[in-house]
Amino acid sequence: MASNLLKIHPSDNVIVALRDLPTGAEAEWNGVSYRLPYGVSSKHKFVTEDIETGGAIIMYGVLVGRAKQPIKRGEPITTFNLKHDSQDYSTANRQPYLYTQPDVSRWEGRTFKGYHRADGRVGTYNYWLVLPLVFCENRNVLIMKDAFERELGYAQTDMYRGQVAEFLKAYQSGDMSKMQNLGGFSEPTREQQTKNRPFPNVDGIKFLTHEGGCGGTRTDANTLCALFAAYAVHPNVAGITVLSLGCQNSELQTLEDEIKKRDPNFNKPFYAFEHQKGTEYSLVSGAIKSTFLGLTEMNKQEREDAPLSKLAVGLKCGGSDGFSGISANPVLGHLSDIIVGLGGQTLLAEFPELNGVEQELLNRCVTEEKAAKFEKLMREYAGKAEAVGSAFAFNPSPGNIKDGLITDAIKSAGAAKKGGNAYISDVLNYTERATVPGLALVCTPGNDVEATTGQTAAGANIILFTTGLGTPTGNPICPVAKVATNTILANRMPDVIDFDCGPVVDGSQSLEENADHLLEYVIKVASGELTKAQQLGQDDFIPWKRGVSL
Repeated sequence: MASNLLKIHPSDNVIVALRDLPTGAEAEWNGVSYRLPYGVSSKHKFVTEDIETGGAIIMYGVLVGRAKQPIKRGEPITTFNLKHDSQDYSTANRQPYLYTQPDVSRWEGRTFKGYHRADGRVGTYNYWLVLPLVFCENRNVLIMKDAFERELGYAQTDMYRGQVAEFLKAYQSGDMSKMQNLGGFSEPTREQQTKNRPFPNVDGIKFLTHEGGCGGTRTDANTLCALFAAYAVHPNVAGITVLSLGCQNSELQTLEDEIKKRDPNFNKPFYAFEHQKGTEYSLVSGAIKSTFLGLTEMNKQEREDAPLSKLAVGLKCGGSDGFSGISANPVLGHLSDIIVGLGGQTLLAEFPELNGVEQELLNRCVTEEKAAKFEKLMREYAGKAEAVGSAFAFNPSPGNIKDGLITDAIKSAGAAKKGGNAYISDVLNYTERATVPGLALVCTPGNDVEATTGQTAAGANIILFTTGLGTPTGNPICPVAKVATNTILANRMPDVIDFDCGPVVDGSQSLEENADHLLEYVIKVASGELTKAQQLGQDDFIPWKRGVSL
């Protein structure tokens, strides 16, 4: 890819600019020259032939839009001359699909250090979970959070509080020039942040808050219980404390039933406290005592070797750009094929960002039943969006469009590359748990936090999150590693980005080489090396209410 241009698929009638190309430039690809009547910015595309109004634009080998007006050879595609369109799909039209697994022999025998659970799964981290069944208990959860995190060394740094204190001193001295002349503040090291923790084998106590549980539909309340159940049985969770008001729609019994559905032999410590049985003091004090005692037992667990087949890798993108489908997403796709080849699990979510590649995914499903489930979920989701005037075609954000993702089909065709080429072994509705090895499709919105929340519920014990524009999204119990599509971003936001796929764009590494480096990093994270999101305390959690969210 050491070039200014890239044509992704032989049947494409667009070419991607890998560098800014000025007006009047002669761009050459495979011996064919194209004169550019207008400048083409990096990550954007120009057409290789004259396109009439209504003519198809093909990229990644699939239909991604139609011309709204004539587009001359060499002109860039834009929101002014292109509208979204995509190929129709049907389980009835499934075609044979042949997949050849990559050689995974070099990874066989490799291990990571994880926490082995009674159900056979392996956690990459060891967390205690505190959750409220209803928003009425958010305040008490946050009271517990402040007490535990400050006393046990899990609180985020007081660096910014210290800065305010210094500014206050300068202000109170009456000499404002002191504030202007204050030197730079240094960031605390990882050792400084963790040196006083009394429970070295407890990676953290995670406190969830939300705005649901009552006042909405019973369906949303039941879905919330199912989501919490999925987190309770998650391999990264060692114990759970639940706060309940007692009268809400999301009932404790529903939560317990949902847990048993997912793990009939569930045996983790599980402590539930009901506010209406006494005072706030008795509630919080009782919850603190039980949780603390649970931590003392949890701290006895230690990391042990586990095969890579115990990895469950979520595949996610957000803040995407025109390089996403060229570098980072295909790198994740190759890594996914390796994990699947080793007997592990990979989880591809974001159904609005599979719009236009549905037929290929239907072809890849291992059974007709799985294909039919995928088609049903996609059509129901798309139908709900269209019913409120917010079709999948509206999915690309202004940032996506600015950086080359003109239609949802372009965005989706690139996003689907995260799923590699392996057969699709399962299709999961929201809050369903992945129980078989292989690649699974997980029904979630494209919204960053709603998607990572759902992937974690499906069982991801690490999430790889590709981004071309930068986003600090994380998750309370599942490490989220940010994978940059380009080196400029990786250098600009080093406190957010964990891994750089820019070498694929500049031609210094192949997709396969870059994927190998990424898998080495995944092994480190699975063994306890913190991602940037974890270091920042980025514990994002948003339950999907199953309404229209793209």
